[in-house]
Amino acid sequence: MRVVLVCCLILLMAPAFSQQNPAQSGRAAAGRFTLNGYVKDSLSGESIMGASIIVNGQTRGVASNQYGFYSITLEAGDYQISASHISYFSKPVQVELHSDQSYNFDLRPKTALNNDVVVYSKRRDANVKNAQMGKIELSMNQVRSIPAFMGEVDLLKALQLLPGIQSAGEGNAGFYVRGGGPDQNLILLDDAVVYNTGHLFGFFSVFNSDAIKNVSLIKGGMPAQYGGRLSSVVDVTMKDGNINKFETEGGIGLIASRFSIQGPLKKNKASFILSGRRTYIDALASPFIKKTSSFYGSGYYFYDLNAKMNYRFSEKDRLFISGYFGRDVFDFNNAKRSFKTNIPWGNSTATVRWNHVFNRRLFSNTTLLYNDYKFSFNAKQDNFEIGLSSGIRDGSIKTDFDYYPLPDHKLKFGGLFTYHRFIPNVVTGRQDSVVFKPNNEGTKYGAEAAFYIQDDWEISEKIKLNYGLRWSHFTQIGPYTKFNRDANGNKLDSTVYIGFQRVKGYGGLEPRATIRYAINDETSIKAAVTRNLQFIHLVSNAGTTLPTDLWVPSTYIVKPQISWLYSAGLFRNFKDNTWETSLELYYKDMRNQIEYKEGYTPSLADPESEFVFGKGWSYGSELLLNKVRGRFTGWIGYTLSWTWRKFAQLNGGERYPAKYDRRHDISVVGNYEQSKKWKFGVVFVYGTGNAITLPERFYVINGVLTQEYSKINQYRMKAYHRMDLSATYTPVPKKKHKLSSYWVFSIYNAYSRLNPYFIYFDQSGSPVNGDLKVEARQVSLFPVLPAVTWNFKF
Repeated sequence: MRVVLVCCLILLMAPAFSQQNPAQSGRAAAGRFTLNGYVKDSLSGESIMGASIIVNGQTRGVASNQYGFYSITLEAGDYQISASHISYFSKPVQVELHSDQSYNFDLRPKTALNNDVVVYSKRRDANVKNAQMGKIELSMNQVRSIPAFMGEVDLLKALQLLPGIQSAGEGNAGFYVRGGGPDQNLILLDDAVVYNTGHLFGFFSVFNSDAIKNVSLIKGGMPAQYGGRLSSVVDVTMKDGNINKFETEGGIGLIASRFSIQGPLKKNKASFILSGRRTYIDALASPFIKKTSSFYGSGYYFYDLNAKMNYRFSEKDRLFISGYFGRDVFDFNNAKRSFKTNIPWGNSTATVRWNHVFNRRLFSNTTLLYNDYKFSFNAKQDNFEIGLSSGIRDGSIKTDFDYYPLPDHKLKFGGLFTYHRFIPNVVTGRQDSVVFKPNNEGTKYGAEAAFYIQDDWEISEKIKLNYGLRWSHFTQIGPYTKFNRDANGNKLDSTVYIGFQRVKGYGGLEPRATIRYAINDETSIKAAVTRNLQFIHLVSNAGTTLPTDLWVPSTYIVKPQISWLYSAGLFRNFKDNTWETSLELYYKDMRNQIEYKEGYTPSLADPESEFVFGKGWSYGSELLLNKVRGRFTGWIGYTLSWTWRKFAQLNGGERYPAKYDRRHDISVVGNYEQSKKWKFGVVFVYGTGNAITLPERFYVINGVLTQEYSKINQYRMKAYHRMDLSATYTPVPKKKHKLSSYWVFSIYNAYSRLNPYFIYFDQSGSPVNGDLKVEARQVSLFPVLPAVTWNFKF
């Protein structure tokens, strides 16, 4: 019923699209002309996303899209058109608009302000003026100003410091958004989905800061162009490469080093960037492990490789080709037991994009995508070998159009198709010449399609509306064998589906709407409602995503997850937009949530036979106080929230707090620029302890210690808090050199707080002797950790 109601409201708005002010509608269409072009960085030639194109100094205008393209249609006349962006000097031009024209804005970067932290807006008043709710944009300069874990700049950890976004655990790059699980975040790298975002079991993210241009996160009011997840979108954009000159940059830290090179392939036509990162824990430890040691040859490392090139065929056509390849490799040898194991896992993505300008008002982007996530486990002892592998592989095509029909409207519409291949845990083995191939669960296949349309409509100076509709559909397809089972799970008979034959399908409409009402130039109120469908799922026993976790599709057993999100907020700026404040309230209703049955133990069987299904809901408030200008910048974020789950087959059918339920979450971030040489940063975080299930009683039955557990997540660990510090030293030479560098000194967990990672129970004594003693013990990971990194550029 809610879907029908919201869809009807959106359809009722559509006729108003064509209703213009009577004075305007009486003018001939021939009296309007279009100015279009691109907004670019004058030094590197990189496109600038989100630049504001303003007419005659008014607040109304348009913003450049992801590729820097803009278009604005006005009545014939003389205008002052200016392009502005928070990181660039604005540029005004006089335009005599008596015919259709093109103009490219080349903006000069404010290099002196590169280290200022600007959290929300690309335009200083965007948090007040835009209809979009819950959108956060960060440049890598902003991310680098935040103290980093082990000196490794991490954009996902930077996002965790904002209200409504919670860390998955100590030092972990995983995150939860407004009560959603880790699989409910859509993470994109140049439009390609990244299924596993962590290195070193989640302690570092897969994103190399030197290769990234911009990251935006949407946690509320998700536009119709995005879909497939319930909670949030993290859209990461790689650098295009400097089209004017060659540049090299990198860094050397305690555990990893980075190196990047970019430059023109053909000046003003084509450019490239190549960026790599690798840890050297294995190389540093190797000299200290003797060849006679049982563990000689053991080690761990990870590496990333980002590559991108673009070619501008004309002002109307441009081609982008980008890719990412990353791997974690863990080797363990025990010579005494003749045991060897090799565990590699990682992501591969490839993106081909073609930009085409059909006319001055219509811009298109067509994308071909490939992404692949693999996990492997290989072990050998004497003459026995065993291997296990799993993963997910996608191939996609999508097309998006930006259409600027009138000054007050910006339409976006498009569609996509994705072919999924889900590989379960596949086991093989060998004993001498005998090969074992057990009856593994079969690979599953799915086809996903979606179409959407959305309009960003500035109704008046006070009212702005972003509304849209998305239709999405998922089909489980063959080849597949469906087994009918008895009450004990034994197979009775089967139905065989051939390739691309439909097994089961799901679909539906996803209406989205966000409205902004401006009380004055500094204050606005916003409200949003969105419906989201999610067709692929990650069910985990752990508190964060691990490389062993399996992605599973919606099937004839597993239904798609569904959510409704309602949110409203007050946004207020002070002192000429130096201070930004916001207060947002939200309520999220989630259906078809998935958990494992009570008593589940991992096996090679199809995991969907071990699933139970229920509902969830979350609600809360988020407060942000953010200083974006001046020598001292930073923010204070506070989240008060509740997250619940209810499953008929779990916890006696009673509701229980989700494992990522966190009542209070506080982040304080500060950056101070003392001089051109020295900059200082501080981070303080506090969070309510994680919800856990613990044994409440212990019994000795037939000499065996037995535990009786509490209700699910009835207890809490100790509160989590820590402080991080950083100091950045940039030498200022008397003479200008080609090589520039700076040092970053950081301290993680400055006062060495022993935060709980997990709790286990240790027993001593014997029940036979009557001196059995059971004690709870806390495991903590990281004490105070200093780090130093040298960064260079030439």
